[in-house]
Amino acid sequence: MHRRAGMAFCFALIALAGFGVARGEIAPASLPLMEDPALARSDYLEQCAGCHGVNGSTAPAELPELRGRVGWFMCTPEARAYLLRLPNVAQSRIKDDGELADMMNFVVFVLGEGSAPAGTKPFTAEEVARERRLALTTTALTVERARQADAVIRKCHAPASLRLLYPAQMR
Repeated sequence: MHRRAGMAFCFALIALAGFGVARGEIAPASLPLMEDPALARSDYLEQCAGCHGVNGSTAPAELPELRGRVGWFMCTPEARAYLLRLPNVAQSRIKDDGELADMMNFVVFVLGEGSAPAGTKPFTAEEVARERRLALTTTALTVERARQADAVIRKCHAPASLRLLYPAQMR
């Protein structure tokens, strides 16, 4: 896997401290799904945090909040694929599929804070390679997100608030 060095690594370690990874509160054994958790966090900060927030919380922005919620999308094969087909994921500047899988595993399992159903398997490089070729268009995002949210609420008993972009959103 391609590795970045220097400042990006240091910045990632500092940022990971907010999640307890750098301070040792989250044991490396609890993060077996990422080859390099610091790089995954750094990639998230560079690729996604500008819109989704450093900690995955966007409220009150009109964007889906990831914090404690995104893992629900792992409960059906279609919703799982949806996460990898999002334009900013599928067309990411991260070309290494394994590195992108690690970043998405960071999003689901760290930012998602236990929202993924028990036994959820992490994303793999092969899965990323397959799904990113089927990127969604920006015109389909709102409708597709609503469809996938409804499916996981119905099939997996996800909270109804998943229909909202963030839990406190007013209708």
